[in-house]
Amino acid sequence: MTNKQFTLAGSFSLRGKGLHTGLPLTVTFNPAPENYGYKIQRIDLEGQPVIDAVAENVVETTRGTVLAKKDARCSTVEHGLSALYAMGVDNVHITVDGPEFPILDGSAIQYVEQIKRVGLEEQEASKDFYVIKHKMEFKDEKTGSCITLLPDDQFSITTMIDFQSHFIGSQFASLDDMSNFEKEVAAARTFVFVREIEPLLMAGLIKGGDLDNAIVIYEKQTDQTNLDKLCELTGAPKHNANEMGYIQHKPLVWENEPARHKLLDIIGDMALIGKPIKGRIIATRPGHTINNKFARLMRKEIRQHEVQAPHYDPNQTPLIDNRRIRQLLPHRYPMQLVDKVTEIKSKHIVAVKNVTANEPFFQGHFPTEPVMPGVLIVEAMAQVGGLLVLNDVEDPERYSTYFLKIDDVKFRQKVVPGDTLLFRVSIVSPLRHGIATIQAYAFVGENCVTEATLTAQIVKNK
Repeated sequence: MTNKQFTLAGSFSLRGKGLHTGLPLTVTFNPAPENYGYKIQRIDLEGQPVIDAVAENVVETTRGTVLAKKDARCSTVEHGLSALYAMGVDNVHITVDGPEFPILDGSAIQYVEQIKRVGLEEQEASKDFYVIKHKMEFKDEKTGSCITLLPDDQFSITTMIDFQSHFIGSQFASLDDMSNFEKEVAAARTFVFVREIEPLLMAGLIKGGDLDNAIVIYEKQTDQTNLDKLCELTGAPKHNANEMGYIQHKPLVWENEPARHKLLDIIGDMALIGKPIKGRIIATRPGHTINNKFARLMRKEIRQHEVQAPHYDPNQTPLIDNRRIRQLLPHRYPMQLVDKVTEIKSKHIVAVKNVTANEPFFQGHFPTEPVMPGVLIVEAMAQVGGLLVLNDVEDPERYSTYFLKIDDVKFRQKVVPGDTLLFRVSIVSPLRHGIATIQAYAFVGENCVTEATLTAQIVKNK
């Protein structure tokens, strides 16, 4: 799969009853434009309100993830979102005719089958990955739950559960590659303990729960009368109170099916971060509550680093070195402000400027507090943009680039001697009539110090 965004190639619908309401429901998944994300529309309500599927809109995490916008709510969304995220779908408009998604068989397998049936459509925009560069951890001291996120070159998960139960006890599950989601995770069903059923029913939940959409675990013996009452309330066949163990119509798909379902839930809740992640999650005793708290923490982290610095290895051999830059650009000392290029693609480039104490502009800017002039940072970004544009031009040495316009310039932090400026410049619009618009960012370490949108003209030298 490429690093482009994807939407569905067609629409599909799934029908069934709601786990908590017991209502007959239809949920429909539709293609959506680039950078749309996941949105859920309640078509049964007046005005047909749309809810953004992001972590801040989660209002409840009791036996499922509940999203809301004002009075519009939608619950049990995690299985559908898990399938979308794991299958690489970035943009989807979802409509539902009730307050929750249908529970189906309690897993994500039917969503996966339908996604595969309609297929995916590649879009022009690139996936906006958030790359984990350092360890992040969130703990709940009360429950002992913990989610740790570590650097990795793709999204992967390991989860560990412990229910102090003879039938579940300690289990773990791991998914190292999302391409294995269908085979290793999607069919894992939700589960519930018999001892939890009565409190859930008293809370007005699981009205649609049955042995076709959940694994029921009977691990603490109760008297036959009480068990008969619970079976009657849930519509389940009567069960001998002396027979402990799993109760469901279909046998376990895997011995650790509960742990795999917890992994499925984590993916669905992490989909609410709003960006695909490159990192490894290690989750101990996870649940929707801690999953959502962690997803909110991640969204806060992403907002603080809205644009991430590109990877830079100083030991890497430059793709374009200082001598080649002098051949491509007309600038010379003291106005050559790019030292090397470390990455170059058709639409973006990464380059480096080492800022030393010997820069001539520090002599007067400022003698007692040397600061690199912002206008020279912008000039350096423009030179990097010139290298990107000229990379696709035949005989680039015969061309020069000139500013036409500078927009939305922001200076966020001083650049001083000893800093290494890392530039990431992308083409915003295709080159037409020799004019190109680029989006440019300059970083020191992980911090964005300057950003700007630049428009330049490429002119053939006389």
